[in-house]
Amino acid sequence: MIVNLYVNFASYLGVALLLILVGTVLFIVSTPKLKEFSLIAEKNVTAALSLGGKMVGLAIVLGAAAEYSVSLLDMAIWGGIGILSQIIVFFLAEILTIRYSIHKAIEDDNRAVGIMLFSLSLSIGWIVAKCLSY
Repeated sequence: MIVNLYVNFASYLGVALLLILVGTVLFIVSTPKLKEFSLIAEKNVTAALSLGGKMVGLAIVLGAAAEYSVSLLDMAIWGGIGILSQIIVFFLAEILTIRYSIHKAIEDDNRAVGIMLFSLSLSIGWIVAKCLSY
């Protein structure tokens, strides 16, 4: 039975790490005009806050999914919902701030916008995580 415990742990951890990787790639692909890693390499704090916030928000969802899921597939489904939620919220924020380009603010390293995006990603991650109840 103790071997089962380690196998379960490794399985859930593996799926969570895979979903974080997939989520990060999808975050980057969904915003092709914005080159987050290039900006981060240039010491752009706002790009780091934006991408890092999405990753932390997704990690919050994945933690809740691991805790409340009934199977690995269930966890993966809720992880996918968390990824989609973060992407949709980023696009909604861009639409709602139509007079102000979030992409340009990130490129210009507007840290106030970076903190807002980081907070928004954490908030969405927290809300999605709390919605995972059976």
